[in-house]
Amino acid sequence: MLYHNVPMDKHCSFRTGGIAQNFFVPQALNDLSKFLKNNQKPILMLGLGSNLLIRDQGFDGVVIQLKHFSKIDIDESIVHADSGVTLAKLSRFCESKNLHGAEFLSAIPGTVGGALKMNAGAFGSEIWQFVESVTTINASGLIHERNKTEFEITYRQVLSKNKNEYFISASFIFNQDKKQQDIKALLKKRNDSQPIGKANCGSVFKNPKDNFAARLIENSGLKGFCIGDACVSDKHANFIINQGKASAGDIEKLIIHIQLAVKTKFNIDLKTEVTIV
Repeated sequence: MLYHNVPMDKHCSFRTGGIAQNFFVPQALNDLSKFLKNNQKPILMLGLGSNLLIRDQGFDGVVIQLKHFSKIDIDESIVHADSGVTLAKLSRFCESKNLHGAEFLSAIPGTVGGALKMNAGAFGSEIWQFVESVTTINASGLIHERNKTEFEITYRQVLSKNKNEYFISASFIFNQDKKQQDIKALLKKRNDSQPIGKANCGSVFKNPKDNFAARLIENSGLKGFCIGDACVSDKHANFIINQGKASAGDIEKLIIHIQLAVKTKFNIDLKTEVTIV
């Protein structure tokens, strides 16, 4: 289904953002492939919008939401999950099959596709540790099976050797000998340390080598600092909260202010984890 002039504040966890001129929700892979073959506009693939800030000017292209790409199954201990599967669902599925290693995913608010794109991680684990292979689709609608060697995988960044391809599913091997972490304990730890239930994008900045973004921001005296309704969380300094009416511009100004403050005090360049479009 193709929609027009869709406000992105309804589709991003920051609860703000401009208008998407075109918003396409494919029902199945063939639907997506056919659409891409005839599309000439810039593309933005969307999961839960949990690591995304759409500028107030909006997106002059087509946002493709993969919410119907939600299949998950298992074949001889290899887990296959579509890009629209939430990480929490993937974690619970693995637990139900007595597969170990996916527990950390329960604490990450996002989908498989977004996690693959940024090598999402938490509590000492990252998703690409467990990837066996991925299926991608390119901007012309052609589908490819890719193995791990075709990607450069680093901290919170994944670069493909094949340009203009998007993740549509992945195969995982979660074969650790025993449960590494308890899901309930992880969720409690997350809820105790992060501003759950408030409009935010998760961690805004990547952790610099041998340091923590939250500590640098807090030690710069920025906890609770606001620009408009965009505020640094009092609970976790690497989270920015939309208190209600923050524009995307307010949030981006706050991001820049934080970067300048940390650079001035510590001579460290904070790099964003959130994707700004």
